[in-house]
Amino acid sequence: MFSDNIIRLRKYNNMTQEDLADKIGVTRQSIAQWESGKTCPNLTQSKVLADVFGVSLDDLANYKSEENYGLGVPPKGKHIFGVVTVGDKGQVVIPAKARKVFGIETGDKILVLGDEGQGIALVKTDGFLKMFDAIRKGPNPGE
Repeated sequence: MFSDNIIRLRKYNNMTQEDLADKIGVTRQSIAQWESGKTCPNLTQSKVLADVFGVSLDDLANYKSEENYGLGVPPKGKHIFGVVTVGDKGQVVIPAKARKVFGIETGDKILVLGDEGQGIALVKTDGFLKMFDAIRKGPNPGE
């Protein structure tokens, strides 16, 4: 999993083992060892790897593409929470991990936005409406 993620991210970023080694400050052989699973980078090197690839350290180490429709590690702050089934009355159950990441609790209101070309987005109402209200009012002349 960890070694597979390094390989996929390196190739996705069009980097050779030598390119990655230069960015991390290690030898190409170290990268080859990490990719083969024979050794693992230390924590500091792992953090630099995650930063180079723009992913979270947790996803670099633990992301399983086979559990996520074969998709590679998503960029930091982007998530794949899984597939949901729409019930006969249009209800959708938001996955527990998504509720935790976004602080969604029972009773919260969710705004459903749509773009026919992009799809549907779910946004917590309170934060969106505060932002929308601030935009609508415009800048304060006294500020």
